[in-house]
Amino acid sequence: MPTILQVLPGLESGGVERTAVDISRAVVANGWTSIVASSGGRLASQVDADGGRHIEMTLASKSPLTIWRNAALLEKLIADEGIDLIHARSRAPAWSAYIAAKRTGIPFVTTYAAIYNQKSAAKAWYNSVMAKGDVVIANSDWTAGIVKERRPEATDRVIAIPRGVDFTNFDRKAITADRESKLRAEWGVGAADRLVVMVSRLTRLKGHRTIIDAAPIVLAAHPDIRFVLAGGAGKSSDYEGELRARIAELGLADRIILPGHCDDPAAAAATATVMVQASTQAEAFGRTPVEAAALGTPVVASAIGAVTDTILTPPAVTDDERTGWTFPPGDADALATTLNMILAMPDAELGRITARAHEYVTSRFSLNAMGSATLDVYRGLLQKH
Repeated sequence: MPTILQVLPGLESGGVERTAVDISRAVVANGWTSIVASSGGRLASQVDADGGRHIEMTLASKSPLTIWRNAALLEKLIADEGIDLIHARSRAPAWSAYIAAKRTGIPFVTTYAAIYNQKSAAKAWYNSVMAKGDVVIANSDWTAGIVKERRPEATDRVIAIPRGVDFTNFDRKAITADRESKLRAEWGVGAADRLVVMVSRLTRLKGHRTIIDAAPIVLAAHPDIRFVLAGGAGKSSDYEGELRARIAELGLADRIILPGHCDDPAAAAATATVMVQASTQAEAFGRTPVEAAALGTPVVASAIGAVTDTILTPPAVTDDERTGWTFPPGDADALATTLNMILAMPDAELGRITARAHEYVTSRFSLNAMGSATLDVYRGLLQKH
């Protein structure tokens, strides 16, 4: 049975890390051997618990000397463990993996899970390793288009495999009334309050200011609405201060809540009347629209990046095929208009849209679909070798 090695900087948190864990689990379930090499983190134990094996290696450094040293370590690991294929999920470890794969002759796979900055020739060259895979996996159709545009020589090797979501955690039946009540109590909102919610770390790229500036227009038409912008500030305490100052300037401290980190994002999406993703910078995937749609919650997102994959809107589809709504990034007036329309929509009409959205995301973005497609990539390459 084949042995698959995935390499990435660490396994602390985040989409890249969770996807590595998910694919490790799929490899093991298929009867193969899974090894994941990284500097470790809280998700490393999950790899082992799922039947894979985590090997600690310092793979995050961009130092050329370290990259070459790690290539030698990976080459030895390939020989010692009988590794048949190596899959890189980040640039620094990808360079080491690429060198080791060339030296040992095993297949090399990369996953493009982010749209890397390419403001200089040096940066473009550094990024280029992610398009050197025998197969280059993009985590959305939109990302695949960007990769082909930037690296046309890789066009025939690029395949889109949408990121998978664990829908067992985003099942409406699993969200108890107690979980919703607990969250409302933490947020300081009443049982009857309708909520416009965004769950995201407090950083400028997430567009919190757009929601805040839209709030007065929405509240004029729907005074029962409370806005909840849940997420930790991390190192962005100055940004949080700016947001609170703007809220105070608008006199909306009782209507717009910044409760900090949310420990139960599934309950947050289920409790929301409308879920918002207001990013001002393109994301290669973005889980919020998918998770909220799985729970049957209406979703509004800025029309940027892979949102075109996760939310179907006219003119790409007919209005009868719509699964959510989008607005121009940073356009508070457009967001307010869209929210007011949704909040005034008859339940039956809104229900038809959210039911369509649920069917769309659960069929296209499941963990099973991602795992099956990735294993098919591995099989194809292993057969050629």
